[in-house]
Amino acid sequence: QVQLVESGGGLVQAGASLRLSCAASGRTFSSYGMGWFRQAPGKEREFVAVINWSGARTYYADSVKGRFTISRDNAKNTVYLQMNSLKPEDTAVYYCAAQRGGYSTYVRTYDYWGQGTQVTVSS
Repeated sequence: QVQLVESGGGLVQAGASLRLSCAASGRTFSSYGMGWFRQAPGKEREFVAVINWSGARTYYADSVKGRFTISRDNAKNTVYLQMNSLKPEDTAVYYCAAQRGGYSTYVRTYDYWGQGTQVTVSS
């Protein structure tokens, strides 16, 4: 069982930066691939970024590539999402998710989810 708690969301102006954190419980965090997803009002949850268990592999949605960076610290059981050059269209609830041994961009393949953190970008 893995419990995930996101933090770091907030209200910022376009062009600003935020860093989201996702703290995981459990002793097997390093065996999980970790993903960030987001969901805007009235839209489906969409993939943002994923990192494999070791941190050696990352992959991003085209909409955030070059602006967002996913990273992890297995010693701290934490995954991060550094978001730079934020745009109003980045406004959404951001969720982290864990997938045992995986490296997927698909929502349905993840085993555990956090409660989400709101990111609002004003123009």
